Amino acid sequence: MVVEIAPLFAPIPGGPELLIILFIAILLFGANKIPKLARSTGEAMGEFQKGREKVETELEEMREAGFEEGEEEEFAAAKAEGELDIDSDSDSDDDFVDTEPVTEEETETESN
Repeated sequence: MVVEIAPLFAPIPGGPELLIILFIAILLFGANKIPKLARSTGEAMGEFQKGREKVETELEEMREAGFEEGEEEEFAAAKAEGELDIDSDSDSDDDFVDTEPVTEEETETESN
């Protein structure tokens, strides 16, 4: 029995394939619109990058704001000494807090 493994990704196109793709792009969009298309794609990628960086900085600020002055060092020291066990997976649901609001429709369906 022979098992054939399919690759997860298609191979990266080489020289001849890239020329064919470029030729098809010129036929579809025209030679004048390709630079405009490339420029708008680059601008969109730049905006996405800015948005991602903004979200990362906001998350970092939220992490830093979560600690009072001096508590961050105490937390790091306690974690380094092994006094905190925050990495262990707990099977209990004691710490679970449901943050989803309950609507009237949900309560009516549950009571019926």
